[in-house]
Amino acid sequence: MTHRRALLTSALALPFLIQPAAARDYALGDIVISRPWSRAAPASGTGAGFMTLRSTGPADRLLGASSPVARVAEMHTHNRDGDVMRMRPVTEIPIAPGQTVTLAPGGLHIMLIGLAGPLAIGSRVPLTLRFERAGEVTVELTVERAGATTGGHTH
Repeated sequence: MTHRRALLTSALALPFLIQPAAARDYALGDIVISRPWSRAAPASGTGAGFMTLRSTGPADRLLGASSPVARVAEMHTHNRDGDVMRMRPVTEIPIAPGQTVTLAPGGLHIMLIGLAGPLAIGSRVPLTLRFERAGEVTVELTVERAGATTGGHTH
């Protein structure tokens, strides 16, 4: 009976062991990075990284990013210039204590310029984020369909 109980306990615990990977959340010091994703893109194009950044402690700043799939990764935002939305680089993305900052299409995002290959739907793209206080962490962007507006819809 003890052996059966141990097997049952192990089987019941299995979904909880798998769940953190499915949640796609990362923690680095006081920074929580949630649902990192990208849109599909051809090798000749550019990609973009989207996610939510939250500070559970003091203020921090995202200072930069890099990825082995792109020649360069730049932080950008969109601004309205008359009737036209224009993208422009930013040098940092501040995160106030307790604040959540969303990187999403049409707003703040990380551009992946000079792709080494295509970003295929369902693949995962490594992206290293560099924070002023928390340091560096590598997350995986899940690649969604080209017109996606939020992550987590291809699986």
